[in-house]
Order: sequence, then C-alpha cells, then structure tokens
Amino acid sequence: MQVSVDTTSQIERRVTVQVPAAEVDEAVNARLKDAAKNVRMDGFRRGKVPMSVIRQRYGRDVRNEVVGEVMRERYVRAISEHELNPAGFPQIEATVNEAGKDLEFVATLEVYPEIELASIEGTEVERPVVEVTDADVDEMIETLRKQNAGWEAVERAAEDGDQVTIDFQGFLGDEPFEGGSAEGHDLVIGSGSFIPGFEEQLIGAKAGDDTEIKVTFPEDYQAEHLAGQEATFKVKVHEVKGQSLPEVDAEFVKKFGVEDGDLDKFRAEVKKNMTREASQAVENRVKQQVLGALQKANDIPVPQALVQQEVDGLKRQAAQQFGLGEDFDVSQLPNELFAEQAKSRVEVGLLLAEVIKANELGASDDEIKAKVEELAEQYQEPEQVVEYYMGNEQMKTQVKSAILEEKAVDLLLEQASVKDVEMSYQDVLAAAQQQDEADEEEGSEESAGEEERQA
Repeated sequence: MQVSVDTTSQIERRVTVQVPAAEVDEAVNARLKDAAKNVRMDGFRRGKVPMSVIRQRYGRDVRNEVVGEVMRERYVRAISEHELNPAGFPQIEATVNEAGKDLEFVATLEVYPEIELASIEGTEVERPVVEVTDADVDEMIETLRKQNAGWEAVERAAEDGDQVTIDFQGFLGDEPFEGGSAEGHDLVIGSGSFIPGFEEQLIGAKAGDDTEIKVTFPEDYQAEHLAGQEATFKVKVHEVKGQSLPEVDAEFVKKFGVEDGDLDKFRAEVKKNMTREASQAVENRVKQQVLGALQKANDIPVPQALVQQEVDGLKRQAAQQFGLGEDFDVSQLPNELFAEQAKSRVEVGLLLAEVIKANELGASDDEIKAKVEELAEQYQEPEQVVEYYMGNEQMKTQVKSAILEEKAVDLLLEQASVKDVEMSYQDVLAAAQQQDEADEEEGSEESAGEEERQA
C-alpha cells in the first residue's frame, strides 16, 4: 500500500492511497467463488453455475462491495500510520477502480487544529462579590408566597394582578373571527398571556360588567389573517378574584421539604439555596469573561464537521425546548440559525481541551464524588443522586468534564487581572439574565449577518 498526504489547508488533508491490483482482484475472486456456491439459476444445478456467468451477473456489485471495504480499512490504516487526527468523517472517492489496475482512492478529511495557546495576560475580569442578606431572604419568601397563592372572589373592581373569569368574542369589523372566542376563561391581568393591550383594559371592570376591548394584533402574529389587524372583543366579566397569600407557618414550610415545620430551618434553607444560586451566577459570569478573552487571544481554524455536529445538537435542543416531539425532523430547521453559536462552542471546546492537555489536568474519583455530592444538595434525596451518578460511567464522565473545565478556567484566571465588584443578590441574578439574553441576541445577529453575506 502506498500513501501520500497533502496539506490543502490548516485543517484539511488529502490522503491518496494505492492498493496493489492483485490484492483487490484476489479478494473479488474469492468473494465471487464463495457466492457461486449458493447461486440458483435456471438451467444449472445449485453451485454449478460457470464462473464466467457468475462474474457477468454479479461481478460489478461484488467488486464495488469489496472495494468499499478495502477503502475503509486502508483509510484507517493510512491515518494511523501518518498520525492524523480526523475531526469527523472523510469524503472517500475511488479515482482508479478497474480489474488488473492498482486501486487508487482519495480521502479528503478535516483534522483537529494544532494550537499554540496565547496567554490572556492583561485581560481585566470583573468578579462580583455578593452577600445574601435577610432582606433578600424576606423578598424570596414573599415570592414563594405569591407562587403558592390561592384566589378569592372580591367585590371590588379588577386590579393589576387579579384573576378575572370572562367570556369573550373577537370581531374584525362586524364579523367574528375563528379562534377568537371562549367562555369561562380565567385570565390573570398582567400575565401577558393575551395580546398586548387586552389585559390592561380589564383593569377597573367588575363582576357582571359587559365591556368592549379594542386591540391591534402584532405584525408578526402567528395567525397570518390576524397579523396587524385591528380587532374588537366583546367581553362579559363573571367574577373578579384577588390573590390570597398563604401564611408563612409550619404547613407552608413543609411544602418545601422542612418536615418539622421549623421556620428558622426554612429561612436557613432558603438562604442556602440563594447563596448557591448567586455563587453559580458569579462563577458563570467570570467564566464567560475568561472564555471570551481566550477566544479573542486565539484565532483558530475550526473543522466544519465539528461545527455541524454541534449544530445538530442545538437543533435537537431547540426541538425539545419548543415541544416539537420526538418524531420531529430537525433537518427542517435551518443550519444558519445555529451556525455561529455552534462555531463558538467548538472554538471554546478546542481551546479548553488544549489548556487541559498542556497543563496535564485530571480529576480523581474523590474529586468526582465531591462534585456529585455538591450537585446532589439541590435534591430532596441527595444520597440516591450520588449513588446514581457514581454508578453510571456516562454521568461520571460528564462530571469529570465539568471539573476539568473549572480547573482550566481557574488556571486562565490566574493570567488575568481580577477586579472584585460588590453587587447585590438581585443585581447578580439580573446581570446573569442579561448576559444570557445578550448571548442569544448575539447569536441571532450573527446568523442574520451570515445570511446577508450569503445573499
């Protein structure tokens, strides 16, 4: 077997392989002889069909089958001998495929890039410093009360946050439109579940009132025949209900896993959860700054095969998030919607892998177990969670990857200039949410930019 490797780009290789004709022809002949033993053909007894007939009838298919197997096997041998590290599957094409001639084929593949890491020294990283106060805990408990509130009928006019029971019918001009009516519908004013402008016009309504509400459907409304249209809704208000907040007593706290109903334990548990949430938000904010600096300092080529794998994963996540069902064909979703986000993820993954490799980072079983125990604290039965994770190699591998990523980020953070910034609990969470929204918006803008470039 003769092999030559041409470098066509930083991450693309063209591998040309030649296999002696005798090896391929002998394999084809052996396969034909083996097949001849079981061939049934009119005019011949089983196994007695002349080889000339067998070759004429089956020769091309058998050769294609043998050549396909040979190319796959010799490709694997070639990349192993030349120490190539393929990223994804190759494109293999036979360039010479005739009996009596050496088989020649070309494999075009992408390889993982060789990375020489540049330092992020000089990068300024802001690290929030946050303390969960008693006032923060009080506010969280009030939120929990609202989440567990009941509804009680009131005799007054409806206010923002009230629940109203209504009948309604929508009209375009004088004609009612399909899907625009309901009876006995419970609507919380301010929930944003109806089109803009509808809920606000119910403020001040009382049980027994008949009212008309005028709204304009958004231009991007999912029902095209309603998009941008002005509509009138005739509404009958049957009942107005106000929130009935539960008392923070033993029965209330038992709902949150404090079996003995102790209020001090409940407050301590709420504060513990809030502190963990704040800590995660801080770690994530620092991490995003570090990884952004790492990408900025290291412009690397990215194998398209890896990007496509990530795109496919993001498509599956999107389908699951929007409840499209397991049978939904994710190939219907345009690659462009996910391409830039996928490319960024692959870049970060390759760079972190190089940091881990260069610094010979590892994670022991004790470290993995400690991390699992930390994660398990969020659950009501942490012992079962720990047992499940430690007994599942795939889950352990995921935890190990998370630990290695944390270690890599910590190492990179040592190169940066860290500035501690005092922030409140609410500000830290708000900043984390804004960062998530900015990342999503950036992905959308980059996708739009890509579409413009292609146009």
